[in-house]
Amino acid sequence: MKMGFLFLFLYLLAFLGDSPVDAAVKKYQFDVQVKNISRICNAKPIVTVNGMFPGPTVYAREGDRVIINVTNHVQYNMSIHWHGLKQYRNGWADGPAYITQCPIQTGQSYLYDFNVTGQRGTLWWHAHILWLRATVYGAIVILPEPGKPYPFPQPYQEYNIILGEWWNKDVETAVNQANQLGAPPPMSDAHTINGKPGPLFPCSEKHTFVIEAEAGKTYLLRIINAALNDELFFGIAGHNMTVVEIDAVYTKPFTTKAILIGPGQTTNVLVKTDRSPNRYFMAASPFMDAPVSVDNKTVTAILQYKGVPNTVLPILPKLPLPNDTSFALDYNGKLKSLNTPNFPALVPLKVDRRLFYTIGLGINACPTCVNGTNLAASINNITFVMPQTALLKAHYSNISGVFRTDFPDRPPKAFNYTGVPLTANLGTSTGTRLSRVKFNTTIELVLQDTNLLTVESHPFHLHGYNFFVVGTGVGNFDPKKDPAKFNLIDPPERNTVGVPTGGWAAIRFRADNPGVWFMHCHLEVHTMWGLKMAFVVENGKTPELSVLPPPKDYPSC
Repeated sequence: MKMGFLFLFLYLLAFLGDSPVDAAVKKYQFDVQVKNISRICNAKPIVTVNGMFPGPTVYAREGDRVIINVTNHVQYNMSIHWHGLKQYRNGWADGPAYITQCPIQTGQSYLYDFNVTGQRGTLWWHAHILWLRATVYGAIVILPEPGKPYPFPQPYQEYNIILGEWWNKDVETAVNQANQLGAPPPMSDAHTINGKPGPLFPCSEKHTFVIEAEAGKTYLLRIINAALNDELFFGIAGHNMTVVEIDAVYTKPFTTKAILIGPGQTTNVLVKTDRSPNRYFMAASPFMDAPVSVDNKTVTAILQYKGVPNTVLPILPKLPLPNDTSFALDYNGKLKSLNTPNFPALVPLKVDRRLFYTIGLGINACPTCVNGTNLAASINNITFVMPQTALLKAHYSNISGVFRTDFPDRPPKAFNYTGVPLTANLGTSTGTRLSRVKFNTTIELVLQDTNLLTVESHPFHLHGYNFFVVGTGVGNFDPKKDPAKFNLIDPPERNTVGVPTGGWAAIRFRADNPGVWFMHCHLEVHTMWGLKMAFVVENGKTPELSVLPPPKDYPSC
């Protein structure tokens, strides 16, 4: 409870100060440290920021400068990604290890110094090395500039709802053991809401997140999917939700009983407490419409109307079934940009370069693995190999031999991508290959799922940019017919897109942010297997359109 008051005090201090100078720079100290915590009858040491799980919320206003000093006190190398922040010309602060920076080694510090420009809403931060984001994550709340209201009714109160996963075993140990076998890592043992599994799990009555709500009010929930490998449905018993923002971009409001949110995505919803006073479960459970095992247990938190005693049993919401594809497609089809004069959807209408990327799983020989093979994942049949030198540093300093810039614009050969499962010739090629892009190029990228081993839904995240999801579909993308159905007026704008199971997603963006920008599946298991690549976006013609110099304390490998 004391921690809640402390946050409220800091929050008010940050935003109610009279001096605009005070509000212009927000400073945080992140101490990465081990803490022993217990969940579902299991205690273990976990890596945290400031001993908190989840970690502290970063508050800022649009236009602020944010300075976060990260000090590493644990045995692992560390780096932190500020997910969804565009980091214009400033990839040095983006965070993915070996892409934009060498990691922060034990006993070292690194100052992440960035501006929040032209963005407001809910984003989040997480470790971007190994599987450490299992416990190293937190919310980023960017409030609008002073005097600029939300384009929806002002809520009475706001709450962060961070969806996560919990493993009873040490995650890094379990992952390493799986890699030595050449097998997938174990599924999580529970899902969590704000680090807590809720009372449907053993030993978890005290580990339950509760919102005590007043009747007749409107609440804003900032929902973040920080799970490593699971797309999730979320709903509140007896209550509708109005979706007003995704990935820190305002949407045309619509009402729904449940939302679908992939790893890496955020969704803001308004909830009216207009039901009879009671205790209502808020719940999340996985969506998986492919023959892939997931942790299918339901996590719960409680929306409790004031005055209702704790002895009342909460009501459970009816969430969609785990394989409810039609709900998923219908829900995503309702997401549209607000597209008003104040918040326009600047969709590139002219396309300079068209890319077609296939997403697949594979099997490669592995002499050191117990099975003799290991699972791989690829884009255009290329399994990405992580470098030993940060790619942005190699690009900026013209260090040769670190990466090639010949990533292909399309797969090596066309085939029936989503036909019967393909179980032969599953080897992939490997390499640290990037796609070179001229500054200000408008790009259309079609991400096509394939049935190599199995079809599966893939949440793809692009660093350094937002993009417009101009179209999605099931089956193989048809370049002759499908573009005619693209939404070029008010498509959803986001930083992480769900590529449908056995389907495709088409995105457009303008490459106006110079640097090296990672693109990868946000399912941690797929990223580990190589489902990733990067764009190297060239500088513009002037210094103001070029990558900034690296900071003085930039870590070395």
